Amino acid sequence: MLDFKDYNDKERAFLEKDFSCIDMLLKRVRNALVTGEKIDISDLDFSGVIDYNPSETLVYITLFQSGRKFVRYGSKRTDLQTTINRNIEMIRKNPRFLNFNPENENLCRIMLEYAIDRKKVSKGELNSQNFDNGRFEIGINGLELRKDGISYYYMPTDAISLSHMGLRSVLQTLVKKTPIGKLSNSRSERLKILAASNDYEYYLFRSRAFVTYKDSIIPLYRGNIRYTEFSYDVLYHQVIASAEWLLANMYEDGRFLYYYDCCEDNYKDHEHPTRPENNLYYNDLRHCGGIIALIRAYELTSDEKYIKAAKKAVDWSISITKEHDTKWGKGCYAFYNRKSKLGGTGVLLVAMMQYRSFTGDKSYDEYIKGYTRHIMSRVYENGEILGYYIHPQYQNGQPLINMTDEERKATFSFYYPGEALLGLALFANNFLDDEKLAKEVRKIAKKALDWIVDERPKIYAELFTALPSDAWLMQAIEEWVKDKDFQKQNYINFVFTDAATMVSKMYKHDDSPYIDYEGGYYYDYGDHYYPDGARSEGLVAAYYLAKYLKVDALEKKLLEACKKAAMCQFHLFNDDRNNYSHKNPERSAGSIRFKATRQWVRVDSIQHVSCFFARLYKAENYHG
Repeated sequence: MLDFKDYNDKERAFLEKDFSCIDMLLKRVRNALVTGEKIDISDLDFSGVIDYNPSETLVYITLFQSGRKFVRYGSKRTDLQTTINRNIEMIRKNPRFLNFNPENENLCRIMLEYAIDRKKVSKGELNSQNFDNGRFEIGINGLELRKDGISYYYMPTDAISLSHMGLRSVLQTLVKKTPIGKLSNSRSERLKILAASNDYEYYLFRSRAFVTYKDSIIPLYRGNIRYTEFSYDVLYHQVIASAEWLLANMYEDGRFLYYYDCCEDNYKDHEHPTRPENNLYYNDLRHCGGIIALIRAYELTSDEKYIKAAKKAVDWSISITKEHDTKWGKGCYAFYNRKSKLGGTGVLLVAMMQYRSFTGDKSYDEYIKGYTRHIMSRVYENGEILGYYIHPQYQNGQPLINMTDEERKATFSFYYPGEALLGLALFANNFLDDEKLAKEVRKIAKKALDWIVDERPKIYAELFTALPSDAWLMQAIEEWVKDKDFQKQNYINFVFTDAATMVSKMYKHDDSPYIDYEGGYYYDYGDHYYPDGARSEGLVAAYYLAKYLKVDALEKKLLEACKKAAMCQFHLFNDDRNNYSHKNPERSAGSIRFKATRQWVRVDSIQHVSCFFARLYKAENYHG
C-alpha cells in the first residue's frame, strides 16, 4: 500500500494558505474585462501560490454565467502579468463575451486556473487504474497532447464543466481538437487513429484553480469546494435543501423530476437517451425513494409540507396499483412500464409504512395489507423471493405463477428481496391492527431470510461483488432484529460482516491518494472512489444494529466510518458556491449528484445520500 500522507498534508497546507493575492488579482481581472484596460499586478506577492514558469505555467481565465456557455482563454507568455492581459484581451474579442456581465460579481463568476507539475508520460503508461507515474485522475489531472510544436489541452476543471468521469471522455475531447478530429466524425475511430499514431507526445499535469463567489474567492479542489471536517450542521442542511429540491421539482400528478443534467440543463436520462421530451422515462422504485426522502425530512423538522408532498407521491403510486387474489386475501402490486417488480411493491410498502408510522394516517391500510400479501405470495417454496410478478419478456406478459427454474433465475434481482423484506419487517413490527396477518408475515419472512442469508450466496455467487452492495437487506435485518425471534446470529453476522468489508474497502486518511478520497469506497484499491449514499444506508443500519445490541466497540467504529463516508459525500451536493459551471445554477442548487465530477442528478442520487445523512444526524441525537 502506497503512503500518500506527506503528499496530502502538503495539499491540505496549500489550500489553507492566504489567497488574498488571488482575490486582488481576480478583482482587477473583472475590472479589466469591463474597461478593456490592461492590469498591473507588480504590487502583488504570489510567492508560495503561483510559481510562474513561462515554458510550463499555462494560465486559463474562464467566465461562467447562468444561461451562457462558458467563455475561456488560456496562454503562457514571458510573465504572469503579460499572460493574464493576453487572456483578458482574447476573452473580450470572443463574440459571446457580449452576453456576459462581468461588472456584476453576483452574475458572472470568473475562474483562474494554472498548470503545475507538468511531466511527460508514454502513451503506454497512461491509465486510470493504478497509482503510478502514468495515473490520470479525473478532475485532478490535465492532459496535453503535443505534435509539431503545437499543444492541445484538457484542463483538470474540464471534468466538472464538461461533466466527464473517465479517461476515455478526456481523450475523445482532446483528439477532436487535433488534426485527427478532421479525419473522422466517429469518436471511436478518432481514438483508434490516436492509439495507432506515434506522432503525439503526452504530458500529465495538475492545476490550481480559484473561482469568484460574490465579493470573495474560493480555492477549488477537483473543481469543487472542499469540506475539511465532518459536521452535523452540514448533514442537516443538505438533507433539508435536497428535500426542498424534490419539492420544487415535483409534478402536479405526484411524480418527481426523475433526472436532471446540470451541465446541459435538460432531462435526458443517460440510460434512456432516445426517449422524447414528452415521454421521458420514469421509475416507480426510485419514485418511492423520493417519498422516503421527504418523510426523513419531515422526521427532522415536523414541517407539514414534506408529509403533504409525500402523501401526494403516495397517491401516484396508488394510481399504478393493481390487484390479484392470494391465499391470504386480496393482494396489491405496483405495475409500471409493463412490469411488476418485487422491488416496486417492496419499496412502496416501505414508504407507506413509514408514512403511516409518522402520521398515524390509516387511510391506506387496505393497500398496505394488499402489498404485504402480494410480497408473501412471491416467496417460493424454498424461501426464495421471486423478482418479478409480471415481465413482458416472459409468459406473454402474464402473471408469473408457475415458473421454471430457468425463468426464476433469469428474473432474479439481487436488490429486490432486501427491499421487500424491509417492507415486511416494518409491517410486522408496526402494523398492530391485523396481528393474524402479521403472524403469517413473520413465518414467511423467517423462511425468506434463511434462504437469502444462507442459500443465495451459493446459488447466485456470481452476483456478489468485492464491495458489498445489499444495503436494503442490511436495513431489513436491522428492523427484523427488533423482534427477539429474529435475533439469529446468521442474520446479525450478515450485517456486521458486510459492514466490516465496507469499512475495509474505504479509503483512509493515510492511504488516500487524493484528499477527497477519504471515506469513499472501492472494489479494488486503485479504483476511482465511490462516494456512495446507497451503500452507506447499509453502513448506518449496521451502526444502529450495533447500538441496539449494545456492541459498544463496534458501534463506535461504525459511527466513525459513517462520518468519514458522509464527509466524502458532502462534495456531491450542489449549492451556489460550487455550481458555477452549471447552465442553470438556480435550478441545480440543492440537488445531489451521482459522482464527483459527473453532473447528473436523479431522484435516487438524492434519496440515498439524503436518507443516509438523515439517519446519521439522528444517530447521536445531535441538537446543534
